[in-house]
Amino acid sequence: MEDIKGKVALVTGAGSGIGKAAAELYAAYGAKVVVSDINIDQGENTTKSILEKGGEAFFIPADVSKQEDCAGLVSGAVGKYGRLDIAFNNAGIGGESNPIADMSIEGWQQVININLNGVFYCMKPQLQQMIKQGKGAIVNMSSILGQVGFNTAAAYVAAKHGVVGLTKTAAMEYSAQGIRVNAVGPAFINTPLLDSLSDELKQILVSQHPVGRLGEAPEVAELVVFLSSDKASFITGSYYAVDGGYLSK
Repeated sequence: MEDIKGKVALVTGAGSGIGKAAAELYAAYGAKVVVSDINIDQGENTTKSILEKGGEAFFIPADVSKQEDCAGLVSGAVGKYGRLDIAFNNAGIGGESNPIADMSIEGWQQVININLNGVFYCMKPQLQQMIKQGKGAIVNMSSILGQVGFNTAAAYVAAKHGVVGLTKTAAMEYSAQGIRVNAVGPAFINTPLLDSLSDELKQILVSQHPVGRLGEAPEVAELVVFLSSDKASFITGSYYAVDGGYLSK
């Protein structure tokens, strides 16, 4: 994707999993990558990996549940590279696992603050910058659970549904200004979010995917980068599953 070359791409949650895979793929196509994560060691490792492969990147630590951190990401990107062309709002957590009646208020708020409010907090300054430029592409991280329910994950499900609605609305509001906004919805992917699960539970999750396996982070990253590119120039306001057939059931 030659049109990615030279563009400035911001990736939140880039320290591991899908975010790391996307940051590295943007860099492989020649983008200047602004790597962000709340985990400083992981974020710096992603940046180091890109630099060692001859790519261009720098790291800004950020907690996306804090509006000022999200604004700082955009100002940092513009301060370093003069513009912001692409944003992948990927940062998120699995959060508390409990039925609704047993879920703590703190657990609910934590997931909503990071997985939904964090996307809004990031999009607001990103859109403001892209409006000035007259062009931009934003990809938001939703989930298959942005389309269906899942036991004991009410906050996560609500947040990911919310991301889809936020994405569609932003696309409607800013398409005429040259800005495209889309959402991706991975199924269960081999990332650190699944590290706490037992092998037995992982096998149960595998059985829910008609392809017979979990997804891999680079498989999601390929779609994210495509949606960020000019090859997707007529695609906006859409949700794309990367789910091994999960939602086909």
